[in-house]
Amino acid sequence: MTTETSHQPPTQESLGVLLGLVRAELVRALEAELAALGLDLRFTQFLILKRLGAMGPTTASELARAVELDGGAMTRQLDQLEAKGYLRRTPHAQDRRALRIELTPAGEALRQQLAGCNERVLAAAQRSLDATERARLFDYLQRVLHALRDKH
Repeated sequence: MTTETSHQPPTQESLGVLLGLVRAELVRALEAELAALGLDLRFTQFLILKRLGAMGPTTASELARAVELDGGAMTRQLDQLEAKGYLRRTPHAQDRRALRIELTPAGEALRQQLAGCNERVLAAAQRSLDATERARLFDYLQRVLHALRDKH
């Protein structure tokens, strides 16, 4: 008599492992695209530029929450991106203690260039799916994310 503790076939990866592997491959592919363009950027820096472009000028703490980094890691990334001329810190109009983070013209130009990299990587990742399957995958992943974030 055997007791089955899992409803998955033994050779099937768990959802968590599979999602982690997909994320790792997306990061690897995007960093390869960046390197092929001669850009000295890591995935985290790409993500910061992308989110900053979408959010507009913001504080470091808001940006850190948006990309899920702690304060120390965000400061290091901002220092590097500022040294490369892609963003600047300016005094916050309402809070003397805070700084506002914004893209420079060079940072905005780079962000637009990076959008093409992102689209190519995502298109390659989904090339074996038809339009209906892509829509379903997006829907399924959104529903999983909402379920994980729903505390009730």
